[in-house]
Amino acid sequence: MPDADELVANALAAVRGTDVRQAERQLDQLMVGTGAADGTTAVDAALLRRLVRGLSWLWPRGWQPVDVDRITCRRLDARAARLVRAAMAAQRRDQAEPVPAWWDDQLRELAATEGGADGSELTGWASREGLDRADALRAAVDTLALVESLPPIAVLRPPPGTSGAALPRTAGTARSGSPMLDRVRALLAKAESTTFPAEAEALTGKAQELIARHSIDEALLAAGSERGDLPGGVRLSTDTPYAGAKALLVQEVAAANRCEAVWSDDLGFATVLGWPADLVAVELLYTSLLVQATAAMLRGRAERRAGSGRRTKVWDESFLNAFALRIGERLRTATEAATEAADQAAAETAGAERLLPVLAARGEAVRERLDTLFPGVTRHRLSVRDAEGWSSGTSAADRASLDVGGARKPRQVPGRPGPR
Repeated sequence: MPDADELVANALAAVRGTDVRQAERQLDQLMVGTGAADGTTAVDAALLRRLVRGLSWLWPRGWQPVDVDRITCRRLDARAARLVRAAMAAQRRDQAEPVPAWWDDQLRELAATEGGADGSELTGWASREGLDRADALRAAVDTLALVESLPPIAVLRPPPGTSGAALPRTAGTARSGSPMLDRVRALLAKAESTTFPAEAEALTGKAQELIARHSIDEALLAAGSERGDLPGGVRLSTDTPYAGAKALLVQEVAAANRCEAVWSDDLGFATVLGWPADLVAVELLYTSLLVQATAAMLRGRAERRAGSGRRTKVWDESFLNAFALRIGERLRTATEAATEAADQAAAETAGAERLLPVLAARGEAVRERLDTLFPGVTRHRLSVRDAEGWSSGTSAADRASLDVGGARKPRQVPGRPGPR
C-alpha cells in the first residue's frame, strides 16, 4: 500500500491530467488512506506538509501572502483561500528564520496568524467549512495543484529568511497613520459617499493636491539620506469584470503620482513601482476611484436612451476607459500645480536648485527599477467600441473643475497607449 506522501502525489498528478475517472480513483485512494489505523490522519498531515512546502517555494519567487490569497480566491474560491491561510499560519508557526514586520502585518490582515498546534489545520478547516471528507480532500488537492503551478513573479521585497546582501534594499511603506493620510482618507470617503458627481470630483482633486504636496516633502527629506534605497512596489487587484479598464485606471493614477505600473492580466493584478509615499497614494486613490467610477457608470446606464440596442458590456467598458483617462489628466493637473507651487516656494528660500533635480532623480530610479524587474514589458493601444460610452465616461470624470490649479479642456484620446 502506498504511503501518505505517495497517495498525495498520485492524486495531485491525476488532478493535473485530463482523465477525470483516474482523478476520482486517486481521490478515493486518499479517502481510504494508507490502510493503517492512523491512515487518514497521515494523509491529512501529508497534504498539509506539501501545501506548506509549496508556499515556502513561492516566497523567494516573488509571491507575498496577500498575492497568494488573492489568486486563490480568483481561480478557486474563498473556501480554498481560507485553507491557504491556515497553511500560512502553520508555516509561520514553524518558521525559524527571521521574518520582516510587513510579512506578519499581511498575515494579520488575512487572519492567518493562528494554526492548530497539533497539525490539524486540514481537519479544522473542513469542519469550519462544513465539508465532508470527500469534498475536503478534493478541495485540498485542487488548492495544492494551484499553489504548485504558480509562476515566478517580480520580487518586490526581500522575503523571510533573505539576508540583506541577497537582494537590494527596497524602500519601506510610508506611515499609514500620518495626519495627512487620515485627511486624504476622509476626503476620499466623502467623495465615495456623496451623490453629487461635482462634489466627488472636487474632493478627489483636493485629496490629490494633499498627496502631491506630501510626496514632495517626503522627496526633499529623503534627498539628504545616504541609505541608497531602491523604489518599492505594491500589487493591486484588477479582477473581472472590466479588468483592462481597471488596469488603465491603475496606470493613470500611478502616472499622476510619479509611479510606473505593469499589468499582469493572467494573474489578475497590476504591479505599481514607486517610492513609499507615492505607493500609498496610488493604493488609496485607486481604491476610491474604482468605487466612484462604478457608481458613475451605473448612473450613466440609467440615463441611457431606452431601446438604444447597444450592448451594456461594451458601453460599460468604453465608459470606464474614458473615465480612467480623464481622471488621470485631472490628477496630473493637481500634481503639476502642487509641484509648481513648491518650486516657487523653494525659489523664494534660495533652494530652487533642490526640488526638480530631486524629483527627476527619483523618477529615473523608478524607471530603472521597472526595466530591471520587467525587461520584456510591452504596450498596447485602446480600442473604443462604443462612442456613446466613451463620451459619457469622459463627461462623468469632467463635470467639475478641481480647485487645484484650474481645469483643462477635455481631450478625446482613443488612440492613447493603454496599460503596460
